[in-house]
Amino acid sequence: MWASRLTTSSLRRNATDSIVSCANGCTSTLSLRINRPNYCRFPLKATSNIQRRTNSSLTINGTSYKTDSWLNVPQNIIDKVPRRLHLQKDHPVAITRQIIESVFPTPTYKYHNEFKPVVTTHQNFDSLGFPKDHPGRAKSDTYYINSNTLLRTHTSAHQADVFRADASEGYLISADVYRRDEVDRSHYPIFHQMEGARSWDRAKVANGDVAAAVLSDLEKLPKHNIKVQDPNPPFHDERNPRQAAHHSAAEAEALAAHLKRSLELMVVEIFTRAKAAAVKADPNFVDEPLQVRWVEAYFPFTSPSWELEVYYGGDWLEVLGCGVVTQDIYINAGVPNQLGWAFGIGLERIAMLLFQIPDIRLFWSQDERFLNQFKGVSDNLDSLRRFVPFSKYPSCAKDVSFWLKSSSAAGGNTKANVHDFHENDVMEIVRSVAGDVVEDVKLVDEFTHPKTGRRSMCYRINYRSLERTLTNTETNGLHDEVNKALVEKLGVEIR
Repeated sequence: MWASRLTTSSLRRNATDSIVSCANGCTSTLSLRINRPNYCRFPLKATSNIQRRTNSSLTINGTSYKTDSWLNVPQNIIDKVPRRLHLQKDHPVAITRQIIESVFPTPTYKYHNEFKPVVTTHQNFDSLGFPKDHPGRAKSDTYYINSNTLLRTHTSAHQADVFRADASEGYLISADVYRRDEVDRSHYPIFHQMEGARSWDRAKVANGDVAAAVLSDLEKLPKHNIKVQDPNPPFHDERNPRQAAHHSAAEAEALAAHLKRSLELMVVEIFTRAKAAAVKADPNFVDEPLQVRWVEAYFPFTSPSWELEVYYGGDWLEVLGCGVVTQDIYINAGVPNQLGWAFGIGLERIAMLLFQIPDIRLFWSQDERFLNQFKGVSDNLDSLRRFVPFSKYPSCAKDVSFWLKSSSAAGGNTKANVHDFHENDVMEIVRSVAGDVVEDVKLVDEFTHPKTGRRSMCYRINYRSLERTLTNTETNGLHDEVNKALVEKLGVEIR
């Protein structure tokens, strides 16, 4: 699952708000925002011909899938599946994809940008070595169509299939991915990832010497002059082990060196363009020298593994996760002679930095005042410019407090195997009812009754439309619908 989707604290500072009082009577937090057209107060009930559900099936992108008790994909998610922002010309997500692709040229790297979002649990988890009890498999984290079929949670779901096809020495996959998650400015249940990999074949390199072949290819890569902090060895037997049963020390060291140089060059390209955009916005902009550092990490499908961080805006930003591909993935894909590296990166995270976009919901806007700011950039990446905010809409915060149902473990039931409460269930209900007019949802208080053991939770929902100012009456209506849905779907008792 590579890196998380959290943005830097510098991004959070760029979105810092000032507290004011709204005309509608709510205490509000004003910040720069953009319109979103066709906003509907409540979710649309009708669906298109290619996005349809019945009691026993679900149709996504024209393909019908059988459903069962595992189905937990809400309609607001299904309706967005066809959008594929990474393929929309002049969209910030698509522009970011193009910039990264420019660092990994064809024919060495083949681009895969149109894989379907529905995959099997084997593709998404088993093929990558995820344990059966991994939390990512839970219905609280993942959108399931049935017990064996889901909306991919990462582009790595296609890794084994691409290795099996063996169509190129390297590849890049970009795609929309889906996860149930919290509601705030840096998280959205649909986002876009890029997966990259480079492989070498023992049967094809001279004398079967993979280490020499990798180092030869490393010498062909461009050099850079950025400051790199990499205090740890290429692998460590305890903290960050090589796959000793499959890779020699020389091979592991060579693969790590090629991986790190390749990704450092990608970072140079991204942040050079970010600096150019900043200078266009402010000719007096003064940037600090680019710094990167490598941090040892753990992922179930690579070893050794690292995260790459960049010092930007006064903070270290986690940009991506990467590592030497677990050899079992190659073996199970039918290419046991191959070995190599892979990485994964979130496109929205990079786009928010490049364009200084303060709220992840903006990527889904269809307002021309947003989209027109990026016209022509896909054809000329040098014309990249920062997003210019133009609208201010006030927020309205409302609290909802409820007792958890006593039949749940979280609600105080100590019996085995009772269904537990999960915060993502609250987030999903709020999103399903209010959609993108909710800026964030935060737990602000919780209480356990000393006698009964029942738990009470209080969440603060911050309503802010990207299109216009919400009236208090309108916000009250949305909030009432949220309360009703919480009662109906979670069985809670509103306080």
